[in-house]
Amino acid sequence: MFVDSVRVYVKGGDGGNGMVAFRREKYVAAGGPAGGDGGRGGNVVFVVDEGLRTLVDFRYKRHFKAARGENGRTKGQHGAGAEDLVVRVPPGTTVIDDDTQQVIADLVVNGQRAVIARGGRGGRGNIRFATPANPAPEIAENGEPGQERYVRLELKVLADVGLVGFPSVGKSTLLSVVSAARPKIAEYHFTTITPNLGVVDVDEERSFVMADLPGLIEGAHEGVGLGHQFLRHVERTRVIIHVIDMAGSEGRDPYDDYVQINEELKLYNKKLEERPQVVAANKMDIPGAEENLAEFRKKVGEDVPVFPISAATKQGVRELLYKVAEMLEEIPDVPLVEDVADEETTVLYKAEPEEDAFTVRRENETFVVEGEKLEKLVKMTNLNSHDSIQRFARIMRSMGVDDALRKKGAENGDIVRIGKFEFEFVD
Repeated sequence: MFVDSVRVYVKGGDGGNGMVAFRREKYVAAGGPAGGDGGRGGNVVFVVDEGLRTLVDFRYKRHFKAARGENGRTKGQHGAGAEDLVVRVPPGTTVIDDDTQQVIADLVVNGQRAVIARGGRGGRGNIRFATPANPAPEIAENGEPGQERYVRLELKVLADVGLVGFPSVGKSTLLSVVSAARPKIAEYHFTTITPNLGVVDVDEERSFVMADLPGLIEGAHEGVGLGHQFLRHVERTRVIIHVIDMAGSEGRDPYDDYVQINEELKLYNKKLEERPQVVAANKMDIPGAEENLAEFRKKVGEDVPVFPISAATKQGVRELLYKVAEMLEEIPDVPLVEDVADEETTVLYKAEPEEDAFTVRRENETFVVEGEKLEKLVKMTNLNSHDSIQRFARIMRSMGVDDALRKKGAENGDIVRIGKFEFEFVD
């Protein structure tokens, strides 16, 4: 089963909780705080594995959660950090944030790594909060929550050469003739609904991978005829073979087909317009093809390489393959994508700045305070400790939350909610 698009949930591990502990040892009076920090939560890391070809494994497992860090220990010992959760993906996988539609990582090189969900840092133990004014604090933080998000994985086939064209122009037949691939071939449109790959041996020293891509129709760049699912596979190819039914066996003009498909490629991605392209004038064994070819050559000019072939009789196929092999020798072997790491084991980290801003709104009789930093602070506060709650109140006051609540009309005894934590406002 070929699967090239899935939606999965990823969550980095939570950090371990800091510990409240004191040094209790014979002959050591007032030993002071000795609670250690919690360990770091594990990251969710995607790694390219060249042995995989589709995203079918993600159809059966769609949730990936890394382990949380260990809690801090006594005697100032840190909790152990959790191991990263490594998820293997095939080459050519693009990871996109499902909410923002931002590309997180483009994974094409074997061994390339990307951190998709960052683990939370460990909470600080009470040894971190000791001050001259408070030498024995009973304050410790909970671990920071790990990053969580839904991501969409899209697989773009990695092939040297891609066959494009209208449905039923002979793309699958051509692939079956030049390689050992056996794609489905039938006399109806959209026989091919998933890309088929085949290795083409030109001679003893030269070979390349060819992809038979599903047929395109007018409006494919807008998703017509599953256009989006098919067009994205063209982006990875280094050379495009544009297969055209030169006999016009379905009543279409060959030149109009050529213009229409190129327009769809350009509208989908302007860079595809610059991709090296060869025209394979197929079905030359059918009457009328020679006249159409002569007219076609006049319209496209001499700049476009046109090779008359017949995939059914193998006429002209060898000359086409030699030309493609020569073109591939002149094109860099690196996949044609931007920002691809040169080293095989590169980890991509992206710093995401935290915003101090918060908003206050009234929901019936409750004042709701919303803000990423505040909600994270609530989760990292030990609400069973009086000293921790007092520290939380001081931080809120310094951030201006109290003043904002007063401006909204909050009075003594009113209920305030931050995340899932509710408390009474005290003026």
